[in-house]
Amino acid sequence: MGMRNKYRKPTTLHCNAGSRCSTFAMVWSFMGCVVLLHLISVCRQKDAANEGNHLRTSNRPIYLELETVEEDNFQIPPPKGKRSPHATKSKNKNRRTHPIVDEFLDKKSHIRHVFFPDKRTAIDPMNSAGNDSFYYFPGRVWLDTEGNPIQAHGGGVLYDERSETYYWYGEYKDGPTYHAHKRGAARVDVIGVGCYSSKDLWTWKNEGIVLAAKETNETHDLHKSKVLERPKVIYNKKTRKYVMWMHIDDANYTKAAVGIATSDYPTGPFDYLYSKRPHGFDSRDVTIFKDDDGIAYVMYSSENNSVLHVGPLTEDYLDVAHVMRRILVGQHREAPALFKHEGTYYMITSGCTGWAPNEAMAHVADSVMGPWETFGNPCMGGNKMYRLTTFLAQSTFVIPMPGQPGAFIFMADRWNPADLRDSRYVWLPLLVGGPVDAPLEYSFGFPLWSRVSIYWHRKWRLPNRSSSSTN
Repeated sequence: MGMRNKYRKPTTLHCNAGSRCSTFAMVWSFMGCVVLLHLISVCRQKDAANEGNHLRTSNRPIYLELETVEEDNFQIPPPKGKRSPHATKSKNKNRRTHPIVDEFLDKKSHIRHVFFPDKRTAIDPMNSAGNDSFYYFPGRVWLDTEGNPIQAHGGGVLYDERSETYYWYGEYKDGPTYHAHKRGAARVDVIGVGCYSSKDLWTWKNEGIVLAAKETNETHDLHKSKVLERPKVIYNKKTRKYVMWMHIDDANYTKAAVGIATSDYPTGPFDYLYSKRPHGFDSRDVTIFKDDDGIAYVMYSSENNSVLHVGPLTEDYLDVAHVMRRILVGQHREAPALFKHEGTYYMITSGCTGWAPNEAMAHVADSVMGPWETFGNPCMGGNKMYRLTTFLAQSTFVIPMPGQPGAFIFMADRWNPADLRDSRYVWLPLLVGGPVDAPLEYSFGFPLWSRVSIYWHRKWRLPNRSSSSTN
């Protein structure tokens, strides 16, 4: 639309009886064009949604059990007027928390058994009854093949094509919880990175600590007084090295760096190389993602957790390249968990509330480097309180379900700040398919991408899984 020139003869549109169309009519004509374009966009969106729904219609018998929304209602005790002295304090004194979060943080809560079921209900693959074989029970204690609770918190899973085995790496927190100082967060001294192996994603063998803490050298990044969080491992085919990235920090969380280690074998031992601030910025919650073309990326919370940074790694995966993008600026997201489906990149993130659970958000992009759009809360079922707290857990990783396109396993940690070694795992089905139910946050209209849904289940198992499929 050009500016009107007062020396130009006005353009006239001849209507009935030779009259001129008014400005009002022209505006309505323009609005009609906009509506028409929007209808065309909606039609295209429906076509794309139908393609996405193909997963949920042609294979419905397989996925019906996963998509079934389970309700999980329980009564929260009435407020006692004063906050319990046994409740873990929030880092933000001005933040108002939901009553269920207050109960969750209160180690003397009358409904604590709901959040942290008794150890007698533990998932025990070596002694499971027939009806419970291969079932996941989110929030219960999960035992390894030796009968000990799995210690792989804040972790991720690598599928090793060479051995056709899954390896689960995570923080080994089997030590006492304490506070380094009065205002410090709950912590466990660094023990190292635990590793577990499995052929079926349910029965896990303890492969030991593959990256151990340092007991005596207090200046070392891995000294037990420091912080080691969220280890992730990918394999580099060119160098034939298993490469681990992790969050390295001091007890006060002021170092804010990434650490890198390598090994010739998935079961270690890993050799620690060094730490650095990637791209010269502070880095806390971190993850790495290896794309189909072999290019790997790092993503981390930065600028005091107000933004996420993402950028490619060098070919050997041992450093960052010089390219970086700032995404989700000002949204204060952490705990990123990336995955890919049919050429589109998806991500689940958490808010920044310390050990307290909060509302997850789903994001989508056509490129790892962005721009990223925010879908909204992907959680389905349970109850409203569960959905607003990501089922009382925090995202850490997403695994493709073997042999099930469009289906994934959402990995999350249910942190127990009163006893961090007793933090639990929440694994739930995540499905990609169907139209989203709300417009994108920063764009006009509905997107062409499919919806991301995480379904709550008290008990579930992988499709077509039977006791005869044991390894």
